[in-house]
Amino acid sequence: MESVKLICATCAQANRVPLARLTQGPKCGSCGDPLAEGRVLVLDAASHDRATRGDELPLLVDYWAPWCGPCRAMAPEFAKAAKVLAPVARLAKLNTQDHPQIAARARIQGIPALILYRKGREIARLAGSRPADQIVDFLRQSLGGAG
Repeated sequence: MESVKLICATCAQANRVPLARLTQGPKCGSCGDPLAEGRVLVLDAASHDRATRGDELPLLVDYWAPWCGPCRAMAPEFAKAAKVLAPVARLAKLNTQDHPQIAARARIQGIPALILYRKGREIARLAGSRPADQIVDFLRQSLGGAG
């Protein structure tokens, strides 16, 4: 049975999930949190590094900060996109104010910034606040129409 590796945003544990179970609400084998339910995951430094390097589903990360007006305005749109794209892709956020070293390493020059990772590497990035339909289109186009 074909499966994918998903990193839990809560405990950073790697989980192997059968593709057929992605729509059935798989949970982390370590902490029990949902893995692919269409919500925006909140990443810290450890879960960011493990997820961007280890997730086998496409992972779109929103690099943002609480003081950023456009970031706050885009948050509900990003959440809508997460629901549309589940379980084909996972969407996550990283607070660049709390994790400036991650933002520097990812070469974030302005926020909000979206970076799409797939199987351990960056495949596309998009700058600026976007509505949900543009976020969905960006991911689908970056994956060659998949999703």
